[in-house]
Amino acid sequence: MEINNMVMEARALLDGENPLMILVVLAAAALAGFFYLLGVKPNPSLDPVEFQTFPLVRKEIISHDTRKFTFGLPKSTMKLGLPVGQHISLRFTDTDGKNHQRSYTPVTGDETPGTVSFVIKVYKAGVHPKFPLGGKMSQHLDSLDIGDMQEMRGPKGHLTLLKKGKFTISRVRKPLEHRDAKHFGMIAGGTGITPMLQVIQAIFRDTSDKTTTVSLLYANQSEDDILVRDELERYAKEYPDRFNLHYTVDRAPSDGSWKYSTGFISAEMIREHLPAASPDTQIFMCGPPLMLKFACIPALTELGFKENQHFSF
Repeated sequence: MEINNMVMEARALLDGENPLMILVVLAAAALAGFFYLLGVKPNPSLDPVEFQTFPLVRKEIISHDTRKFTFGLPKSTMKLGLPVGQHISLRFTDTDGKNHQRSYTPVTGDETPGTVSFVIKVYKAGVHPKFPLGGKMSQHLDSLDIGDMQEMRGPKGHLTLLKKGKFTISRVRKPLEHRDAKHFGMIAGGTGITPMLQVIQAIFRDTSDKTTTVSLLYANQSEDDILVRDELERYAKEYPDRFNLHYTVDRAPSDGSWKYSTGFISAEMIREHLPAASPDTQIFMCGPPLMLKFACIPALTELGFKENQHFSF
């Protein structure tokens, strides 16, 4: 539509015999057409170098310590411009003038123009003895009022999901790596569920993909700590042949109602609930570094997965 408008404007200028303006408008139209054919968005909301500010437009209480923060983009029709598999850096300056920065994966993307939402666990000060100050960024976000501005920068990250199980991995000083899978296994711990949800949403949003499967093993301390549970179980119900969902918690309910696993991620748990090692299988992981290093990766190695068959966000 914008390209057509530019051409019409050029015709109008031609009638007015303004050759210089004709050249300018036609050059702009050609450039816009070039970007359109390449699928490039000339004006995404995010900038990978400079921090941009976005207003908080909605804050929802998900649980006693979890919130959903929704920020407005510059225009209601504007898309975020975040590739699937990437995340965003958020920053704020405290009262002492010190900058604090942390990366989060949003739970919405280009499919929701005009806004971007994050589900974030708020770590309050004085709750955990090992972290007496709590999480400075999450507490800052929780303190925001509607209309307050938040700095963001992105995209950032190594993985980019494409279509029908294909994805790329870019690492510093290494060639771009291309991988593909028919079956994705996912291991998430706590707030590490957000990049998994981002990928799950993209896979099942692609109506041309009828065969890619996903199996998710999601670990938490307790049942109450499970994030985005309703959305995950909605996918499990809607795609029973393509999405398998299983939980494990450190502390199961004492009333006997818990029908999933209890305890840390183990090789046996992975063997039972995720696809087996094969050329068609890839495993994605996100969670506490100690969980990945001492539980997940050794278990995957034991089960025959090679280094190029798994990826940690």
